[in-house]
Amino acid sequence: MNKYIKYSLALIGILIIGISIYFFAIKSDNHSETAHQNEVYTCSMHPEIIRDKPGNCPICGMTLVKKVTENNSVEDNSMDNLIKPTDNFIVGNHQTTTAIDTTLSSEINLPGIVSYDPNSSVNIAARMSGRIERMYVNYKYQKVNKGQKLFDIYSPELLTEQQNFIYLITNDAENISIINASRQKLVLYGMTQNQINALSNSKKVNPQISIYSPASGVVDGTGTMDNTTNPEMQSTSSNTTVLNVKEGDYIKKGEVIFKLLNTDKVWGIFNVITGYNSVIKTNQSIRITTELDKEDFIDAKINFVETQLNAADKTNSIRVYLNNNKLKLPIGLRLQGVVKTNPVNGIWIQKQAMVSLGNKKIVFLKMENGFKATAIKIGIEMDDFIQIIEGISVKDTIAKNAHYLIDSESFIKTE
Repeated sequence: MNKYIKYSLALIGILIIGISIYFFAIKSDNHSETAHQNEVYTCSMHPEIIRDKPGNCPICGMTLVKKVTENNSVEDNSMDNLIKPTDNFIVGNHQTTTAIDTTLSSEINLPGIVSYDPNSSVNIAARMSGRIERMYVNYKYQKVNKGQKLFDIYSPELLTEQQNFIYLITNDAENISIINASRQKLVLYGMTQNQINALSNSKKVNPQISIYSPASGVVDGTGTMDNTTNPEMQSTSSNTTVLNVKEGDYIKKGEVIFKLLNTDKVWGIFNVITGYNSVIKTNQSIRITTELDKEDFIDAKINFVETQLNAADKTNSIRVYLNNNKLKLPIGLRLQGVVKTNPVNGIWIQKQAMVSLGNKKIVFLKMENGFKATAIKIGIEMDDFIQIIEGISVKDTIAKNAHYLIDSESFIKTE
């Protein structure tokens, strides 16, 4: 009996030892296989190259080095993690805010300037052909008053008409209708009533007739200005431009000698920045102040809104027609216009919640454990608020101060 017990115990011991050796071998194989799977190879110069076995870098040819992942887990080798910018997702707990859906109105400050009104200018043209004997106005932007003498002209046509007029009043004084027709012709040639009365009394022709200004204004040249034909005139003033018409020049009938810019009617031209075009309308009220007196207001209406955008400063202009007869605003005077906008309904965020990257505007959208940079499209600005066209809604939570979340050494990319 003892003999059988001994053989049974020996057999059980052998089975236990065999089973132990079997399971130990299987575990060793699994550990070796797992260790082999956790070993990856990469290039020290090109970390985007990932291989599961030794070899050479296909870019530079260097030998790949073994890189074992931490915690015996396989490393995520996706390109998203390798090239993900630091500012694409920001981990942290920062103050947040939300967009609001409401109606806002505001006052827009528009810089402006006083300019000539070209529609109210007066052309001084020759009414007859002839030669200019003397010029009394020589420089561009010279001030001229109504009735001021402009130039003396010798004209064979006008000389002939003076002789005809004298003949009629001398030899056919009873023919009133013909005399009046001759008198009217002299007026059309540019003679004043005083000149015609003097001619009638003296009965002596005047070879030179003075031409007077029909209106007050500032002289503006026509065509190209001539700065070299008369150096003596240039020396009289270094800040003026000599007119291209001078004494001794022959002029043709209908030729514009110069024009007068009316200073009693001027334009106030104001620049409107991009985004405010839709809230500026014709006939809208505008309150204007000047740099000379910021306490005195001029209440006016917007008369014209230009639709073409200025490519230089990305603005368009509005015009306000001003009666300068009493205002006496000098040309070139800087103005400041204030326009109260009509109420605008939309989705709005505070300015500090947005960051401008030139042609891209972004906000930081609140995620589960951080903030994600998100591109938005904006509309107009009103006071401390910016209109949101697309990108976020009132249901989204964003960082309250976007500038605080910026990594200054990284370029923000949005998805």
